[in-house]
Amino acid sequence: MALTLTPICDFGWKAPDFSLEGVDGKTYSLSDVRGERGTLIMFICNHCPYVKAIIDRLAGEVKALQESGIGAVAIMPNDTDAYPEDSFENMKLFASENNFTFPYVIDPTQEVARAYDAVCTPDFFGFNADDGLQYRGRLDASKTTLVPNARRDLYEAMTQVAETGEGPKDQIASQGCSIKWRTAA
Repeated sequence: MALTLTPICDFGWKAPDFSLEGVDGKTYSLSDVRGERGTLIMFICNHCPYVKAIIDRLAGEVKALQESGIGAVAIMPNDTDAYPEDSFENMKLFASENNFTFPYVIDPTQEVARAYDAVCTPDFFGFNADDGLQYRGRLDASKTTLVPNARRDLYEAMTQVAETGEGPKDQIASQGCSIKWRTAA
């Protein structure tokens, strides 16, 4: 398990579009998941201990953000041949077990992860209503163990984005497992 940190937020960078299959059998694009007051794009997977440690809290925070007009999607970018625990079938189970209220989609070519310059799981991209990046930070202080009563970094940042269109200037990078890239043939 190699620890990887996300880069700092490139404020205003525009969200690339995508078309990816969800565990519910539907295909989702940016316009399908965009919220009236902002959009949260999350790169997660099923097997990463960083994701596993926060998934309950993350699902709850996203549900609360959705109620505030923030749209959300989780994208699974890993090489499923090398990491079968991240398979599409296992994604379906993971979404169901964790009560996702947002689409969970697979990026089989990893083109979307590359377009977003995603580096780890979890990796969070918070956009305002104009699709300008305003948050590239962590969920909270939890790593591979949940930190009780931790400051709600992601929730607070995205609430600010929903209210003002701008994210906080000070952000703490997310950290997690590196994305499992496919090797070139």
